[in-house]
Amino acid sequence: MQPNTITSDPWAEWLLKNRHGGDAEQRLRVIEAMKPVRDKVLENAELKQGATLLDVGTGDGLIGFGAIEKVGADGKVIFSDISEPLLDVCRACATETGLLDQCEFLKADAIDLSAIEPGSIDAVTTRSVIIYVTAKQRAFDEFFRVLKKGGRVSMFEPIGKLSYEFIPKGDYYLGYDIRPIKELVEKMKDAHKAQHALQSTMSDFDERDLVKMLDKAGFGFIHLELDVTLGNAGMLSGNWEVFYNSSPNPLVPTLRKQVEVALLPDEQERFISHLKPLVETNTGRTAQCRAFITAIKEV
Repeated sequence: MQPNTITSDPWAEWLLKNRHGGDAEQRLRVIEAMKPVRDKVLENAELKQGATLLDVGTGDGLIGFGAIEKVGADGKVIFSDISEPLLDVCRACATETGLLDQCEFLKADAIDLSAIEPGSIDAVTTRSVIIYVTAKQRAFDEFFRVLKKGGRVSMFEPIGKLSYEFIPKGDYYLGYDIRPIKELVEKMKDAHKAQHALQSTMSDFDERDLVKMLDKAGFGFIHLELDVTLGNAGMLSGNWEVFYNSSPNPLVPTLRKQVEVALLPDEQERFISHLKPLVETNTGRTAQCRAFITAIKEV
């Protein structure tokens, strides 16, 4: 499957197309930007040769493929995701790179890993997964169940609830001031109410809640690193077409689709005339609030 293949699966469509607005160069920039996250998650997982890693919500396999060398020829990486198209992407990549013998592929939700035997996994990794899970405690309970004694969870999660304390959610869109066109944005949200309602799971927790849930699941050692960075509007800045044809997460349509569905032609023109110059000149500000968490099953 090619990176920009259009699919009806929202998770695959976002990762393969809408996250970077269908632009190949932007896609590479996004991947490069995520490599430090991958490296830190794998470092915290402390994988050893021969280990079995379960990468939950593997997406396009960024963490899973990064782990192959660390687990070695006698180790194994289980690529787990709810998206069959994304598992197909990972399977094709493993085949093309000669890594298929070290990989398994599992279609599963983070809250139901029943296909995995209890106490059979050395490490569980996640990257921006729990943010989309409604029953977060069930996911952590499942992680605990599948891990061996001494097994580790290593995860990365954006903390939207905290970022909104710095950049008010209702006044900004991806770091850009939308207050002069706020009624148009509200009209767009109303038109896509069902999709926007799904996003409640993305801001109903903070980093302390994650620690509490891991503790409740039974993990004996838990370590949290919180990274907060305030800066300009980020990777999508400067290129209006990329920005306009992208979406901030898999739960909402692209900005173009939201605008075209919800707004009348004169409203569309007003919306674009306000936002486009801000994007092209990077006149915005964002807050990146990110948690890296390690937890160990000690019993």
